Amino acid sequence: MEKQYIDKMLLEMDKDLSKHGMSRRDALKLAGLSGAGLLMGTSTASAEEEKIVKTDAKGKIVIIGGGLAGVSTAARLTLKMSNPDITIIEPNPQSVSYQPGYTMIAAGLWEKDDIMYDTDEFLPEGVKLIPERAIYFNPQENQLTTDAGQVVSYDYLILATGVQLDFERIKGLEEAGRALSGGNNDKLMEALGDSICSIYTEQGSVKTWEIMQKYIEQAKSGKKTEFVFTHPDTPIKCGGAPKKIVYLTNARLKEAGARENAELTFYPNGGAMFGVPEYHDAIVGQFARENIKYHYRHNLIEVDKENKIAVFDAKWQEKGPWDPVMKDFEVIPKREKKRVPYDFLHIAPANIAPREIAESDLGSAAGWVPVNKETLQHIRYMNVFSIGDVAQLPMAKTGGSVRKQYKVLADNLIAHMNEKKLEGKYAGYTVCPLITDIGTVMLAEFDWTVKPTPSFPLDPTVERWIFWLMKAYALKPMTMYGMLSGRA
Repeated sequence: MEKQYIDKMLLEMDKDLSKHGMSRRDALKLAGLSGAGLLMGTSTASAEEEKIVKTDAKGKIVIIGGGLAGVSTAARLTLKMSNPDITIIEPNPQSVSYQPGYTMIAAGLWEKDDIMYDTDEFLPEGVKLIPERAIYFNPQENQLTTDAGQVVSYDYLILATGVQLDFERIKGLEEAGRALSGGNNDKLMEALGDSICSIYTEQGSVKTWEIMQKYIEQAKSGKKTEFVFTHPDTPIKCGGAPKKIVYLTNARLKEAGARENAELTFYPNGGAMFGVPEYHDAIVGQFARENIKYHYRHNLIEVDKENKIAVFDAKWQEKGPWDPVMKDFEVIPKREKKRVPYDFLHIAPANIAPREIAESDLGSAAGWVPVNKETLQHIRYMNVFSIGDVAQLPMAKTGGSVRKQYKVLADNLIAHMNEKKLEGKYAGYTVCPLITDIGTVMLAEFDWTVKPTPSFPLDPTVERWIFWLMKAYALKPMTMYGMLSGRA
């Protein structure tokens, strides 16, 4: 199945390349990737050359969460341990489905079936799966309890639960509750109605495309149409996603000849487009080029669905009186509720740690799992590690981050099991393939230095078609057949 899938993706990529009169080899040279099959769908072949040293370390390892982070870590541990004893606790039978594809579905570029995978197909050999949800943790006794009442003991625990999507904090959407990215979200879909959408769930991405088409047709008919997009006041996974859907909506409107009748406005809670200045400047330039409006420091707090009004908590600062002691003008913080009419409203919801983590001894005051940001080891419980979106790490809630984290975690867990020093260090690498149009991507790579860290000898602030090819054709097979095998 793996080879057939990769061959299919490469065939599709070759078709795309041929439209531009380019071969795959020329494309690799253009991107400075010569020989880098890892990013062009041949990750497993090249990774097989890696020399794996087996360890005889023993102990019962339990992983909470069977998504990309959990399964990749399990796969890596099975490669490196002679006799692994690993159990994954995960209730969603399609937990490994390809979440970065949600944006592509929302723009009508992919179908839902293009991203859905059964977890059983990717479960590493010998790893046990408990299809339940861990709801209570007792780290003092090295035990946890599932929603079915099963008590599970462990020697070592890995927390890879991901996040919950907190729609219920928005007034007017209380009935939506908290959602997960995968699984059944019928309650959420019903609560959002037919003018509000979100690409943060699999069902939501399908609905986004349906609603987008409806309002593109409205704009095409000549009626002025308001497209409103939000970004919350919490850390979120894939911080670029709220902007990606802005860009893709813009692209579809232009394609339909309806752009002049549409107004696109982005309301981020923060005071910048991106935490890295170089990427911020690039995005501001792209918004100006496309006539996309934006207003900083606006957090969505309420939705009036009947009248189609989004209410934001808007904040700003004003110059106050002169302070003779500080010899400067005072800065007076201001805020107000701002009511914004919409036709189409896209919500990027607040992302929070699951209640069972946040309310346990394993969570921090903010709810996330507090870990050493380099070793990924819990700061209080030395036999507990965490990875992915639920870990309390700066700027790291992306699949690209997990790709750098899971090998570090596996190495450090094994070192801890062998009573050795933890040598693995996660340097904060994060990557966001920021789709700026159908056919172009700005590949934003950075780490804790808050500086661009490009993998390729190209200006990382420039949107490129070659990076679109990577996003559309290479990253999914690299994820599904590279990372989930523990090798990429």
